[in-house]
Amino acid sequence: MKYRKLVFKKQIKQTTMKFLFYAVVFLTSGFTLSQSITGIVLSDDTTQLADVAIFNKNTGAHTHSRVDGTFFLEPVSLGDELYISHLGYTTYIHIIEDIDISDNLEIILEESTISLNQIVISPQVNTLCQIVSVDLETNPVKSSQEILRKVPGLFIGQHAGGGKAEQIFLRGFDIDHGTDINLSVDGIPVNMVSHAHGQGYSDLHFLIPETIKKIDFGKGPYYANKGDFTTAGYVGFETIDELKNSSVSVEYGDFDTFRTVGLFSLLNSKNNDAYLATSLNTFNGPFESPQNFNRINVMGKYNHLSNSGDKISFMASHFQSKWDASGQIPQRAVDAGLISRFGAIDDTEGGNTSRTNISIDHFKKLSDKKTLETNAYYSHYDFELYSNFTFFLEDPINGDQIVQQEDRNIFGFQTVFNDTKNLLHTNDFDFSAGLGLRYDDVNDVGLFRTKNRKEILERLAFGNVDQINSFGFVNANWTLGKFKINPSLRLDYFKFDYEDFLSETYDNRSESKAFVSPKLNLFYSPSKDIQFFIKSGIGFHSNDARVVVANEGEDILPAAYGLDVGVGYKILDNLFLNTALWALYLEQEFVYVGDAGIVEPSGETMRKGIDLGLRYEPTNWLYLYNDFNYTDARSIEEPSGEYFIPLAPEITMTGGLSVKEIGDFSGGINYRFIGDRPANEDNSIIAEGYFITDLNLNYTYKNMVFGIIVENLFDTQWNETQFATESRLFNETNAVEEIHFTPGTPFFIRGKVTINF
Repeated sequence: MKYRKLVFKKQIKQTTMKFLFYAVVFLTSGFTLSQSITGIVLSDDTTQLADVAIFNKNTGAHTHSRVDGTFFLEPVSLGDELYISHLGYTTYIHIIEDIDISDNLEIILEESTISLNQIVISPQVNTLCQIVSVDLETNPVKSSQEILRKVPGLFIGQHAGGGKAEQIFLRGFDIDHGTDINLSVDGIPVNMVSHAHGQGYSDLHFLIPETIKKIDFGKGPYYANKGDFTTAGYVGFETIDELKNSSVSVEYGDFDTFRTVGLFSLLNSKNNDAYLATSLNTFNGPFESPQNFNRINVMGKYNHLSNSGDKISFMASHFQSKWDASGQIPQRAVDAGLISRFGAIDDTEGGNTSRTNISIDHFKKLSDKKTLETNAYYSHYDFELYSNFTFFLEDPINGDQIVQQEDRNIFGFQTVFNDTKNLLHTNDFDFSAGLGLRYDDVNDVGLFRTKNRKEILERLAFGNVDQINSFGFVNANWTLGKFKINPSLRLDYFKFDYEDFLSETYDNRSESKAFVSPKLNLFYSPSKDIQFFIKSGIGFHSNDARVVVANEGEDILPAAYGLDVGVGYKILDNLFLNTALWALYLEQEFVYVGDAGIVEPSGETMRKGIDLGLRYEPTNWLYLYNDFNYTDARSIEEPSGEYFIPLAPEITMTGGLSVKEIGDFSGGINYRFIGDRPANEDNSIIAEGYFITDLNLNYTYKNMVFGIIVENLFDTQWNETQFATESRLFNETNAVEEIHFTPGTPFFIRGKVTINF
């Protein structure tokens, strides 16, 4: 008997398709002349401000300042009110006068503490990203673990000594290490296609937290400029272009934690900025077998802004890390007293990895209304990971240790043309078209059975992967007063090549596939304080090249159909509410079996849920936030009682309060909660939830900041990651399937000193 909500799935799919292809308006009207205004936005120290929102309250027309601070807005009329807003600056209201229409307008924004009242809702503004920017400013990221946690509803877990990419949970997905979320840093893709450990593997550890300027994110498959892996959503990190000052910080704490960060301003002028950022991390962890973790990061960035408004940026970074791990331990071994919660069955797990990135960004101002943005990048990546999930299940003598490895080069670029037109005198029409290419050259990608990290016992998979993804997209934003219509279309083409080294004869197979992703989003903003939206779209995630050629290209790009309905409401200047009802249907899901090196199809799935967020700023020094997420996730082809999706979160919550500044003091207390969730298809094995509280306090004295960071303030016993795994211990005759877990860190305190100069 199929799951009873199969009919609902069909309705969602049909509704989404109808909504996507419904012709909203046939654009046959000619262009008409209208009054316009040009200008520039500067800070009080005359620095050009980019991405400032300029919103005409009277007509709903809007624009943003470019990288050189200039902007162009039409239509405008005498007496129109312009709201000029930018986070970290006091919102400025300007009344249009005769002189403004004929001359360039110069706007000076006064810097102020970032707050909710600086947010102005308009059809063109991604309000939730602005909210996260407020979160980021009021409670800065303090470790690599916290980078992704800034996205509302997103949870992570680490289960391999700190050097492995985190496990990600979002919208009812156990995303593993990146299978259903698109991650990028300054346009450089983080997800690794056809990776040795799993499709979409995303290691963000090359990003230094202190260099983050902005977190751009969106949930669902609704964005034409985001392609592969954008099913649950995307997260794009932007790094800072300049340093206001240089700084050095040193951090030390429990479990032999040591971290030092240096941020050095090398150049800071009107047209040129450059800086260097470095960090070193070491950590042994609470485990009986030390993790011996160490990571070094180096990053440099240079920006040049020409007098004509063009901008070019160069970025280079390198990171490398090594670690040992105690792995995921079986609950029965702890219950029997064979090991403690922080013990190990096989403490020879661990690995080493490195990544080098080089990128160039170019922004060219073609005219007042037209721009061209280009990003090109190269990455070199090495990976070697030792794991033992099943202990002595397959090999009772040597054990089941495996190594997964690869050596990868990534080349890619993206170019986007942007144009703004004025239609029907009172309506804005923004158009963008982009094209790009990504090429992954993956060498010696393999899965081997090993012993003590030294001896190779058997080669299970070994070969070279070449994977090409070329793409193009068009995106339009048509604003009709308080409405915005956002249709878009994306085309992806993939070519998969796999050369199998284990074949007795030369074996190099190839497959290709194309995928079309239409999207349609509608927004209604009746005032600058509220916005309603409906989002719909089709997305996908690619499959492992080894699976593609084995399946001869059949059923390897399953579609994801999404629909969101929601509202963002600025109830008061200091109180913001956002909520969304959503549904996401996938034609097929895949489960990666790490120790076997295969991907197993697991059928059609349906997820639906609600997101709810609240931000409140009762005073200029106190900031409170809370996010609640509920998801109902089911495999719709399975019978009742066996339709659970393993490890899919049902309820997650995050929240806390931040004290911006009371004299020389600042700080915050934050919590995160994830409920119990099924670890297998019939819910007979449960992954236990947890509630964890963290605290940070800071004191500023002249140019020095002293900080205390406490993780797991109440010393809660919790399991950071959990899996239902079949394994066999050395002294067992039969295999047992049960929870295997990595224990969460107990009470963990560290101190930090930062010197600014």
